Amino acid sequence: MNAVTQNEAIATASTISQADANALKAGDVVGGGFYAGQIRQADGLYILVVAPKDGGEHDDAPWHTSTQRIDDARSFFDGRANTAAMVRAGVALAVWASGLNVNGFNDWYLPARDELEVVYRNLKPTTEENYVYRAGDNPSSVPAGYPYTADTPTQTPVVAFQSDGAEAFDDESWYWTSTQSESLSSYAWGQAFGLGSQNNNLKDNEFRARAVRRMKVQ
Repeated sequence: MNAVTQNEAIATASTISQADANALKAGDVVGGGFYAGQIRQADGLYILVVAPKDGGEHDDAPWHTSTQRIDDARSFFDGRANTAAMVRAGVALAVWASGLNVNGFNDWYLPARDELEVVYRNLKPTTEENYVYRAGDNPSSVPAGYPYTADTPTQTPVVAFQSDGAEAFDDESWYWTSTQSESLSSYAWGQAFGLGSQNNNLKDNEFRARAVRRMKVQ
């Protein structure tokens, strides 16, 4: 593959047309993983792609073994930037995510808080009622997310992502986001996939993690 062709392939893999993005449904295969929704970044609109569970999910591990503050890992919407900051600080979980090569893609990262909320909302594994205290408030998602009701969101219709499905998030586990607490250096945000609650948790807690990547809508 010559340089021009290679660059074109990279561009194609990292972008998607508005029409193609609008045609996607949660759980559709795209970009090396599965479509989870749309998220707005500082430079525009992106689709969010969840990595396959096989190769893209990490077993229980701490966010970090140190309580040091990582100032550039506090974005609620830009998990890519958070992950890069975590890698610079030597965070093993971030090194794992950024080092993935899954289905030919190597730009995976740990999702920010608002990114992982989109995943829960659109790929919820259970039929359980949602946690309704603040959960679901998401100004970064497109459309913007509003606080959950007990019955909304509902369980995903995508069988593979329903509880015990091949791609399902563990509904008895918390998942780390890449968003550090904005006020407490020893805490970072996690997302529960049983009831959808979000909370700051001590960094030395051992939670699961699932990598994502994104494609810019053009």
